[in-house]
Amino acid sequence: MSKGATDFLTFVLAGQMFGVSVLQVNDVLAPQKITRTPLSPSSVAGIMNLRGRIVTAIDVRDCLGQEPRGSNNPGMSVVIERNNELFSLIIDTVGDVLSLAHDSLEDVPPTLDNAWKSIASHIHKLEDRLLVILDTEKLMEATKP
Repeated sequence: MSKGATDFLTFVLAGQMFGVSVLQVNDVLAPQKITRTPLSPSSVAGIMNLRGRIVTAIDVRDCLGQEPRGSNNPGMSVVIERNNELFSLIIDTVGDVLSLAHDSLEDVPPTLDNAWKSIASHIHKLEDRLLVILDTEKLMEATKP
């Protein structure tokens, strides 16, 4: 990571590219067995076991009001830690790690979809697409019942 820059793990969800700071990422996992939990919000896909720790799996597609993932795409997991608890963000595919200068991050435009705007901290304009920087705190708040 260069001075004045942050490294972001990129991922795709419903055709949109998102980024999350690599400092927040504990693991990136292939599809995992998830056990549904009764009476949980629809955005909570369930729980899974990761090396003996219980991890709450969050369906980010549901958080954003997107169509469910097809059975041919079980999704991947980006595991983050918040308040000493692990959360698995279920996404479509994982991309690359990008190092972005702080001054290249822009405010979230008012024209961005409201659901995406509600969990974004910034955007970054790539050559051919928009990278939405995920605010994991806002995302976790959106999953509460």
